[in-house]
Amino acid sequence: MASKVVPAQPVTPFEFELYEDPDHLRTVVASSSQPSPRIDPAKLKLRHRIGRGPFGDVWLATHHQSTEDYDECHEVAVKMLHPIKEEHMRVVLDKFDNLFSKCQSIENVCFLHGISVINGKICIVMKFYEGSVGDKMARLKGGKLSLPDVLRYGIVLAQGIAQLHAKEILVFNLKPCSFLLNENDQAVLGDVGIPFLLFGIPLPSADMSRRLGTPNYMAPEQWQPEIRGPVSFETDSWGFGCSVVEMLTGVQPWRGKSVEEIYDSVVRKQEKPRIPEGLPPPVENVLLGCFEYDLRSRPLMTDIVRVFKSSQNAVFVDGGWTGFGSRTTLEKFSGTGYTEWFLSKDHLQVGDMVRSRRPPNSCKPENMDVPEGTVVGLERDPDRDGFVLVRVHGIHDPLRLPVSTLERVTFGLAAGDWVHLKEEDRRHSPVGILHSIKRDGSVAVGFIGVETLWKGNSSELQMAEPYFVGQFVRPRANVLSPRFEWPRKTGGAWATGRIWWILPNGCLIVKFPGRLTIGQENSSFLADPAEVEVVSFNSCPGVVKKYQHFEDFHWAVRPLVIALGIFTAMKVGFFVGKKIGRSNKRQGSAVQSNGQHVDDQTGGNGSNQWFPPSVKNILGVSPAAR
Repeated sequence: MASKVVPAQPVTPFEFELYEDPDHLRTVVASSSQPSPRIDPAKLKLRHRIGRGPFGDVWLATHHQSTEDYDECHEVAVKMLHPIKEEHMRVVLDKFDNLFSKCQSIENVCFLHGISVINGKICIVMKFYEGSVGDKMARLKGGKLSLPDVLRYGIVLAQGIAQLHAKEILVFNLKPCSFLLNENDQAVLGDVGIPFLLFGIPLPSADMSRRLGTPNYMAPEQWQPEIRGPVSFETDSWGFGCSVVEMLTGVQPWRGKSVEEIYDSVVRKQEKPRIPEGLPPPVENVLLGCFEYDLRSRPLMTDIVRVFKSSQNAVFVDGGWTGFGSRTTLEKFSGTGYTEWFLSKDHLQVGDMVRSRRPPNSCKPENMDVPEGTVVGLERDPDRDGFVLVRVHGIHDPLRLPVSTLERVTFGLAAGDWVHLKEEDRRHSPVGILHSIKRDGSVAVGFIGVETLWKGNSSELQMAEPYFVGQFVRPRANVLSPRFEWPRKTGGAWATGRIWWILPNGCLIVKFPGRLTIGQENSSFLADPAEVEVVSFNSCPGVVKKYQHFEDFHWAVRPLVIALGIFTAMKVGFFVGKKIGRSNKRQGSAVQSNGQHVDDQTGGNGSNQWFPPSVKNILGVSPAAR
């Protein structure tokens, strides 16, 4: 049985006046010294292994601590990571020091004792808990929890994750087996920091290097963050949603599938875990949001906490619920094409510059009521969407508009804009998508080649050419070797493809409808927006180029044109042949009539009047023989 250890509470810093002389007082801040996270390997005694995960083994151990005042032992869990190179070990240890200091004041998170190195392997030492939510599910009939328990655990866990996010810490590896339970049946977030520590560190296994968690709970961008990323706070929302679905159903997402099959389902096919029926609409709505393929459309942990808390009050002990009426689940909000979670990430204030929000993937703005205006008033209605008053130049009275139809413009930029770095960095693409811009000008941008959001200032960016789903693109003429593989035509020229999807970092997923794919042949390719150009009929010079562009619309265009050409040729040939036949018939009739007229004048024999003169000569028939 594990001994209960109450961690020492940090002493709150305080100020006092240091008296040096009657005329000078100096303010001094006093605080307790930060405990060191480094643990002497001799103080740890490994007992036996109790688990194994994708990043290493878990051991039960005893941590012996002794000072002049006390001597005590703690039963701890030691997570021994797989070996990493020595030059990378220092990076991991330094990152843990930062993680350790940030986690000291966070509730609902497993208590960290420290870190050590045993036999060349990094060992993370944390408090030992007897069981987890996953263990509790395994003991229940059907392997699932009741809705009240799921909400109760979910609120506590989401609060802990939100506190980690506030300190810029991503969890990545969320699953029921990592949700620990204390002696009071309260959930505690375990397995904190291991993927975060190994993020960006080359691992011995190529399969491990592309993993940032357990495959069944990984978001699409976790598989290839430098290409399909970036990873962000909303990445944890996907894993949290998978965990909640498993707790409600007792079935692990993608159970029975291999890693490659999960990758194919989540990344390529954009499939989502199945949400159980009969949930309260707000809970169902937030879970649907967790599984949005575009991470910007997912809810934050603070949104999940709010929804779970509001639903907890309306859920009975037996799992039934009331108080939500017959409202259907809202997948999209206000008809704008954006989810409510996307729209709730920024709150307008008086004095903000705003403009009408462009519909997603739309080349042209629609209903541009506000090309640019200033917020002069806020109006909130708890039963409806919020409204703001916007003053537009040239209009006397302010316009009353829904918040969902507006976007904030700061220093000429708004979230979702395509931007270009003024000073290019060869390590990543210079063109990306702006995720957020604060009122002080600090920005967060997604770039291909950067696994997390790039942080900087708006002065380092300039507007770039935007791309939209449905546009045709091909590599620029000066691009000899694109970042990603790109097909060529028969003559060696670059093929033209159509944008099928745009990832949060600006990476384009391009399909080639003009190419016929058979079997397992790759039907989609990736493209760096800095390396391609838009192709249209207007940009294609000459009839030949325009026809070649027309062929890019579908692989059946060329066979159809060929078939149409053959049919047209046959039709023309038949018509010409028929016309020639009619012409010959008319000509023969005229000749026959002429011959009959001559014969009648000479009073010839009627039996040979049908012979043309030339035929008579061939047969030796002459007028004298009549």
